Amino acid sequence: MATNPEIPPVVTSFPPSGTQSLPTRRIRVLGVPLDMGASRRGVDMGPSAMRVAGLEARLESLGHHVSDGGNVAVELAETQNFGSPNARYLKQIADTCTRTAAVVSKALEEGMTPLVLGGDHSIAVGSVSGVSEFYRRQNQKIGVIWIDAHADINTPDTSPSGNVHGMPLAALLGLGPDLLTNIGGFSPKIAPENTVLVGVRDIDSAERANIRRAGVGEVYTMRDIDERGMRAVMEEALRAAGRGTAGYHISLDMDWIDPEDAPGVGTPVRGGATYREAHLAMEILADHGRMLSFEIVEVNPVIDEHNRTADLAVELACSAFGKKIL
Repeated sequence: MATNPEIPPVVTSFPPSGTQSLPTRRIRVLGVPLDMGASRRGVDMGPSAMRVAGLEARLESLGHHVSDGGNVAVELAETQNFGSPNARYLKQIADTCTRTAAVVSKALEEGMTPLVLGGDHSIAVGSVSGVSEFYRRQNQKIGVIWIDAHADINTPDTSPSGNVHGMPLAALLGLGPDLLTNIGGFSPKIAPENTVLVGVRDIDSAERANIRRAGVGEVYTMRDIDERGMRAVMEEALRAAGRGTAGYHISLDMDWIDPEDAPGVGTPVRGGATYREAHLAMEILADHGRMLSFEIVEVNPVIDEHNRTADLAVELACSAFGKKIL
């Protein structure tokens, strides 16, 4: 039977599900199974839960090249002395963050995008220090977008709990103990004008003072998202973090999302971002194309429901790395 030359042939091969049009990346997955920064145990299993949820395969389905660098060595809390009650396990956390900074910096040196899996949020001192150090050697600075229900800007002097997972942003801005602030031999790691908080809704009174003391002016609460919408907030956040920088590190605490959608987190707080708001934020982030590194923290499988939170974390990582609906 003759073929009509005016009718194009039917395409019978399709790209993999979820393929995106942005440039593909070489991604290095790094686990940091640390839970000494929090009072509730279980987030040390977060990296495994996200891997079990298919992180590597789902990112590769987008066309990215993914390699898993394994886990950073972490001491077992039960074998350690917690030290000062004002900053529990500070030395062990600082040692873990120093190791994390080294492997993150090495990934960047090898042309890879670090994707760090926590653990509690204290690991961010290590991941951000590694990114900052790499770009500092090139006479560049980085921005940070801190997506979290909490500001994490306490110090040992202001913390009501002594839990270090409430202190990492302060340390990165140069506040707090030298063991954290001076990782890599320099401080601060980030400038306040390029530091942005998104989605905060549970801030200690002392943290409000620390935000002003550090000079961080870009703080978007859940009220800002409610009133102005996620797009307006994320566009402003990305502009601030990217102004005069090589790009930005994204630190995503899963407790930013409402517990209805993310029940398995270290410190749940009602009234967070919805499922679609969270995906929109990640999609806007991908559209801008200036993400240098990404981390997801505070997934706690012990209190999760059928790995729902880890699965959502992987979905959000895919959106941040360019997955499109259409």
